[in-house]
Amino acid sequence: MFDLDTWREILQSMNKNRTRSVLSGFTVAFAIMLFTILIGIANGLENTFAEAFVDDANNGVFVWTGRTTKAHKGLQAGRRIQLKNEDIDHVKKEFKDKVQYITARLYRNVNASYKGEKNSYDLRAVHPDHQYLEKTKIRDGRYINVNDLKKRTKIAVIGRLVEEDLFNKESALGKYVNLSGIQYKVVGVFTDDGGDNEERKIYMPITTAQQIYGNNDYIDQISLTYNPNMELNQAIDFGLDLEKNLKKKFSVAPNDQRAIRVFNMAQQSKGINQFTFVLSVIIFIIGLGTLIAGIVGISNIMIFIVKERTKEIGIRKALGAAPKSIVSIILIESIVITAIAGYIGLLIGVGVLEWVGPYLKEYFIKDPGVKTSIVVVATIILIMAGALAGYLPAKRASKIKPIVALRND
Repeated sequence: MFDLDTWREILQSMNKNRTRSVLSGFTVAFAIMLFTILIGIANGLENTFAEAFVDDANNGVFVWTGRTTKAHKGLQAGRRIQLKNEDIDHVKKEFKDKVQYITARLYRNVNASYKGEKNSYDLRAVHPDHQYLEKTKIRDGRYINVNDLKKRTKIAVIGRLVEEDLFNKESALGKYVNLSGIQYKVVGVFTDDGGDNEERKIYMPITTAQQIYGNNDYIDQISLTYNPNMELNQAIDFGLDLEKNLKKKFSVAPNDQRAIRVFNMAQQSKGINQFTFVLSVIIFIIGLGTLIAGIVGISNIMIFIVKERTKEIGIRKALGAAPKSIVSIILIESIVITAIAGYIGLLIGVGVLEWVGPYLKEYFIKDPGVKTSIVVVATIILIMAGALAGYLPAKRASKIKPIVALRND
C-alpha cells in the first residue's frame, strides 16, 4: 500500500481522468457538506435553549401571586393574594425533602450613588439560598448570610457592572453605596452568566428590605429548587402539588389560573427534551439519507470506473500482474478520492456555518457548529462504502481472463 510506484500510478490515473475523479469526489463532498450543515443547525438550536436558562438553576420552581378571578368558599373574586415570610416556612414544612434550596424575593428599584456617580438599578432582597438559584458567582467578598438576616444588616452585594458604573476603577468591596438615601456597605461583587442585565442588579437581605420598605413581612415571590434526585415526571408532579397546596392554603379555586402561578423548570426541560429528541430524529433521518445518497453515488461511479478499466485490467494480467495488486490499486484510488473529498466537504460545511452563523441568531439558532469527530465518522463510513464499492467489482474484474478483458467493449 505504501509502495511509491503504486502511489505514483494512482496519482497519474486521477490526473489523467480528472472528470471521473471530480465526479466521484463531488458526490462525497456534497454529502459531507450537507451532513455538516444539518448537524450544525441542530446544535445551534440546542445552544439557544441552553443559553435561555444559563443563569437560572435547571431545577428551579418559581411562585407568583396575583388577584383571584373566581369566587371560592364564600370569598369574592378580585382578592389580592399576598405572600409572607410564613409561606416560606409552610413550603419547607409541607414538602421537606423535596425542596433543595428556597428563598423569597422582594423587588424594588433604587437610585444608587457613590462620589457623584449616579444610576438607577433593580434591587432584589433575598435569602442566602438565592445564590444557588440564580447561579450567582461571587468575584470579590461574600454573599448574604444567615447572620445578615437575623441582624437586618444594611449590606449589599452588587453586580460587576454596578461596580464599574459607580466606582470606576476602584474596588467597591468595603465601601458604602447610597441606595435611595440609605448607606449600605458593599460586602460582595458578583458576576452572572445571564449577561449585562443580570450584572446590573443589587442584592440585600430580605429582612433588611422588609424593615425599610414597609416594615412588614411581605414578599413578592417564592423561588426554590426541587431535589435534583427527582426524575422529570416526579418534579412536574411536585410542582403541581405545590400549586394545589398553596391554592388550598389561600382558599383559591383550583381552576383559578391567575391568583397563584407556579413556573416549573421541569416542565420546560421536558418540553425541550421532547423537542430536541424529535429534532435529532429528523436530523438523523435526513443525515442518514444524505449519507446513503452519497454511498449510492460513489458506488455507482466506482462500478463505472472498474468497467471502464476492464481492458486496462486485462493488459495488466497479460503482463503478469497479480489479481491482488489490481484490486489494491483501484481500492486505494477509491479511498484517496473519498477521503480528500470528505475533507473538502467538511471544510465547506464548517465555512458555511461560520458565514451564516451571525444571521441565524435572528431565527433562534446560536453558534451553529459540529464536532469534528461526528463528521470524521461520517466520512469514514463513506470511505468504507467507497472502498467496498470499488472492491467488489474490482475483485470480479481481476478474475476475468486477459483475453476476455481485452475483447471487452
